[in-house]
Amino acid sequence: MARRPAPPSPSRGPAAGGSDRPARPAGSARRSAAGTRSVDVREWTGGIRLSTFAVIMLSLVILGTWVLVPSIGTYLDQRQKIAALEQSVQLTKEQIAELEQERVRWDDPAYITTQARERLYYIKPGAVVYLVDNDLDPADIPPEQREVSDEIRERPSDWMPQLLRSLTAAGLAKNAIEAPAD
Repeated sequence: MARRPAPPSPSRGPAAGGSDRPARPAGSARRSAAGTRSVDVREWTGGIRLSTFAVIMLSLVILGTWVLVPSIGTYLDQRQKIAALEQSVQLTKEQIAELEQERVRWDDPAYITTQARERLYYIKPGAVVYLVDNDLDPADIPPEQREVSDEIRERPSDWMPQLLRSLTAAGLAKNAIEAPAD
């Protein structure tokens, strides 16, 4: 597309500017009092020509974008929901498979007998059951607690190492409860 030459900028005559300088050529840049270069906008926009076809096509592109952007957002949102639901279906299928395996186990009479013996302490008639109390290792049984004194003693020491030792001992202690003596 051929560019047409920009129209000449209006010349400043003695009446307009008060100086006798000749008019500048159309393509030259002007310098202001601050030393910055100003651009003649008419020169820049003079080369742009829009045909009716170009304006119609540009407006169709803008209209298409305006119409399609919400649809694309809705599509992406629906795809995310579908992916989440597919994952939920997969988890449900896994849970169903686990429950079916457990149902198969409960169909076995030996499994039922074992569960009744372990959970409910049921026994068959004539069987002898031995229940062992205090079957813990003596090292796991906590020592007897000393009686708490009524007097307050102040001991000069740094409290931070004691706190750390206490937290470490509590975190590493084995939980064992001694059965009450009858």
